[in-house]
Amino acid sequence: MAELQRILGSALEGIELLTYDGPEPIEDGDTFEANALIKARAAAEHTGLPAIADDSGISVEALDGAPGIHSARYAGTRDDGDNLRLLLTNLGSSTDRRASFVCAAALVVPPSLEEVGPDGPAESVTADEYVELATWPGAVLTEPAGEGGFGYDPIFRPDGSDRSAAELTVDEKDDVSHRSQAFRALAPRIAALATAD
Repeated sequence: MAELQRILGSALEGIELLTYDGPEPIEDGDTFEANALIKARAAAEHTGLPAIADDSGISVEALDGAPGIHSARYAGTRDDGDNLRLLLTNLGSSTDRRASFVCAAALVVPPSLEEVGPDGPAESVTADEYVELATWPGAVLTEPAGEGGFGYDPIFRPDGSDRSAAELTVDEKDDVSHRSQAFRALAPRIAALATAD
């Protein structure tokens, strides 16, 4: 929540961000975009309000794009340290260490109350859906460096940097990360919600 508020900044004027408190949706999509939409649709359906969500992960060239959409569950434990160690083990001594962080940011705007009758929305009335995809290229280090960030940040060195993502300040990371790129691309549509009739 704090990261999104920093990233979106003025786009949130007149908009209050609320944390989703509904049932956890099943992320069974086969792309980052599909899973981001699954989460945003679930939140919009649960609340009746516009919802934003993202699906993010790391894609490693030498591992044919793995862990990809399975990044959070790569080791089967949902533990960042376990995931990171498994990735380093699977990459081994490979000299091709190219990788990218990927983020799909989704916005789902449910039908307005005027379009929804007592029996729910008419079949012809659908939610508006938007998705933005962004990548942050770099390389996988041979060992973790830095204490900041989360997930795979300690082993990811962004292109053009001599530090890992975990060694960047919050502001430095917010300026260039995959998540900030994706949500900033979505920001005009989010800002438009504050002025919508």
